[in-house]
Amino acid sequence: MTVTTSPPQPQAGTPLRTRVRRRPLTWFFALALSMSWLAWTPYILSGNGLGVWHWTFPGGAAGSQLLGVLPGAYLGPIGSALFVTGMTEGRAGLREWRGRMTRLGVRWRWFLVVAVSVPAALTLASAALTGRAPALPPAAVLAACLPGLVVQMVTTGLAEEPGWREFAMPRMQRRYGPPVAALVVGLLWGAWHLPLFLTEWGGGPGVSPVRPLEFMVTTLAFSYVMTWVFNRSGESMPLVMLLHTSVNNYFSVAWTDLFPHGTVEDTTRALLLASVLAAAVVLVVTRGRLGLAATPG
Repeated sequence: MTVTTSPPQPQAGTPLRTRVRRRPLTWFFALALSMSWLAWTPYILSGNGLGVWHWTFPGGAAGSQLLGVLPGAYLGPIGSALFVTGMTEGRAGLREWRGRMTRLGVRWRWFLVVAVSVPAALTLASAALTGRAPALPPAAVLAACLPGLVVQMVTTGLAEEPGWREFAMPRMQRRYGPPVAALVVGLLWGAWHLPLFLTEWGGGPGVSPVRPLEFMVTTLAFSYVMTWVFNRSGESMPLVMLLHTSVNNYFSVAWTDLFPHGTVEDTTRALLLASVLAAAVVLVVTRGRLGLAATPG
């Protein structure tokens, strides 16, 4: 007598896994914001923020941001992306995620173009706003650019972009298309930063409401530029991270020496001006596709 056996059936997931699989984007965005905000609470309440707690993070502005901001930055976007990927795709999905994170996707010329065009665009925007030509920076500033960029890649780039771009953007684009995806991700990416405006990172409790509003417009516009680079480069995460961190590195390392008479408001508005103009260009030139190849049909 021949006994036939049916192939093993996949086991049902846990209730939590099932819920995450049904709405991965909702889970990612909710966790990215709430986990970072929760981790930032001590920094916001400390002497570096609202002053509710009579304790200040050590190390000055740079040290306090590393200790107060960076843990929440890592816990939010990249932590949420890893959690949701693991829950929805398992170990195989996490291995693929790691491979995508290290995939260059484009020739080295792209990296050179980004590394040069970002400071060039921001210098032109700053000169237009301040009405002054940039000064010649000291050799020490030029020497610090590359090490500063490496630090920014490890901190800002690695903390944020694996979540907002690598995880969220492809899923959003498949469902809503590039313009809407860039809009939603840009708004949530900007909103994620908002509690930090209560700290020295963003100006503190007395900061003018105009500043976070300008920041939100900037992140929204820059999201379209980031989306275009992400799509056009074949989703090269190293290149996307370079684009993001080149902005931070320019203002952290070089801007003060290039424009010694400039103000903090000038930096904010220079980035706003450059981002809005660049977003307008890529939207017009790509007719709203933002570099995403048309689906054959």
